[in-house]
Amino acid sequence: MPVETDCSTATELQARFAQVRRRTLELCQPLTPEDMMVQSCPEASPAKWHLAHTAWFFESFILTPLVPGYTAFHKDFHWLFNSYYATFAYFPEKRLRSSFSRPGLDEVLVYRAHVDAAMTSLLGDAPSDEVQHRTQLGLAHEEQHQELLLTDILNAFFTNPLRPAYRALSAGETLATGEPVAPVSFVDFAGGLVEIGHSGLGFAFDNELPRHKVWIEPFALASRLVTNAEFAGFIADGGYQRQELWLSAGWDTVQAKGWQAPLNWTHGERGSRIFTLRGEFGLNQLGELPVTHVSFYEADAYARWSGARLATEFEWETAAANFTPQGNLLDSGRLLPSMALNQNQGCTQCFGDAWEWTASAYLGYPGYKPPAGALGEYNGKFMSGQMVLRGGSCVTPPGHIRASYRNFFAPQTRWQFSSIRLAR
Repeated sequence: MPVETDCSTATELQARFAQVRRRTLELCQPLTPEDMMVQSCPEASPAKWHLAHTAWFFESFILTPLVPGYTAFHKDFHWLFNSYYATFAYFPEKRLRSSFSRPGLDEVLVYRAHVDAAMTSLLGDAPSDEVQHRTQLGLAHEEQHQELLLTDILNAFFTNPLRPAYRALSAGETLATGEPVAPVSFVDFAGGLVEIGHSGLGFAFDNELPRHKVWIEPFALASRLVTNAEFAGFIADGGYQRQELWLSAGWDTVQAKGWQAPLNWTHGERGSRIFTLRGEFGLNQLGELPVTHVSFYEADAYARWSGARLATEFEWETAAANFTPQGNLLDSGRLLPSMALNQNQGCTQCFGDAWEWTASAYLGYPGYKPPAGALGEYNGKFMSGQMVLRGGSCVTPPGHIRASYRNFFAPQTRWQFSSIRLAR
């Protein structure tokens, strides 16, 4: 991992630490203690666990090893809130996290305050380069969990028969402009020998390195993401019943799970409905917004049905490097994707709105070596059986995303804000 941080001074890093830690608590404000115990699918974790685990990261990888005389908050928390760092400590099965009724929420909040006080003191006392780098990693880690917290709550509320909204629409807020998005067009890119990976300026995860050269043939990317209405056309054309559109493992998954539509879609007397963090709405209300909560298998099948394909992660990064990493991210407060606008300016929605499945397996770049120690487990040990997504989503924290950022999930994953951009 590089040692550079996104903060030029320790004072700026201290301010960023306070801001990130505060945002996590703010995201929990609409939730009841009961909400924060729900674990509604195997991929998800309870919100209370996210609160504790993000404090655990700072305590385990910064305060305990780097601060002489630091006293851990609780003798059992080093293993209880360990996620998957096998070389660090034992950890309970993930599926059991919803049974952690103790410690209670109040104690978890005191734990966070204990860690915050120690970290604030450390960062205010001429922190070493190692402390600064690990703090930046811890903040990036917490931002990932902020996004996970919201996606996990969305799934939890979708499984609740009452279908509560995390944040209901306020007066004057709109879902869409009421006008249809422009027909999708394709933007051509020349390809050639390009450099892929993090440039070395600012923080990056180890899986974005080393920067290396890749040859890319000429290609074209769709000007925007696929919409809900367009995906509904795939469904109406029997897309989920046409075996020829699917990869073998995808077809097996569709049959085993009985998929008929994206996750969070239902169909009943009121027609097709889509559940969001802002509540449940009809397909006719959200038709012009990007489709989300589709697996890699569904994205690939839709692309095949469209006579197109998914981009490789190298094509995507080459195209996205031309744009500033700004868009409909968490700071917009929208909490759901937005319509594509200004398509005449090339590829839109590259950053924010929804993560874009690519055709690339999640593997290490040439020369990649995971860092030594338990932190080497952060990314490296997952480089098998996963597919890469790019671009961020409407719940990705601002400043967290960049063109070289590599997200990854198993191809059957649907609970994330994952979408489709076509390529040729």
